Amino acid sequence: MSDKDEELAMPRDAKIVKSLLKSMGVGDYEPPVIHTFLELWYRYIVDVLTDAQVYSEHAGKSEIDCDDVKLAIQSKLNFSFSQPPPREVLLELAQNRNKIPLPKTIAGPGIPLPPDQDTLISPNYMFGIPSQGYGEPEETEDEETSIPNPSQEEKTDMQQQDPHQRVSFPLPKCQKDYF
Repeated sequence: MSDKDEELAMPRDAKIVKSLLKSMGVGDYEPPVIHTFLELWYRYIVDVLTDAQVYSEHAGKSEIDCDDVKLAIQSKLNFSFSQPPPREVLLELAQNRNKIPLPKTIAGPGIPLPPDQDTLISPNYMFGIPSQGYGEPEETEDEETSIPNPSQEEKTDMQQQDPHQRVSFPLPKCQKDYF
């Protein structure tokens, strides 16, 4: 089919949409664009006429007249689209907001980081390395005088006194033959 045959086979509403696109300077578009605009156009018209029918019934009229359609279009505009505030109002709001100074930065250049105790990468434990040797557990006077099986209350008291809990474990004896 040639372009003229396509123009003749095209519905009148599609021709109108095509001429509107051409009048707005849009020359290059996909063919489904026309169908999309037609669908939006039909949906808008159905919504306006439905609202106009409701207004007409509310007024006790048997038919829809021009005033009902105007009222439906005006209510659609009022509820669908909002106008931005006037320039003067925006300038006044900006001046009021800019009167409040920004807070001073405490840190130097770069991204401010939280304190070490609040990070997940900071160490929250300490190793207790025995000083005698690798395979032998360390014996001190504290261990001999301590209670062998302390109660639960005594354990919590001991944990609350020392914020860093010491962890110790025996390491295997080193072998001198590495290779």
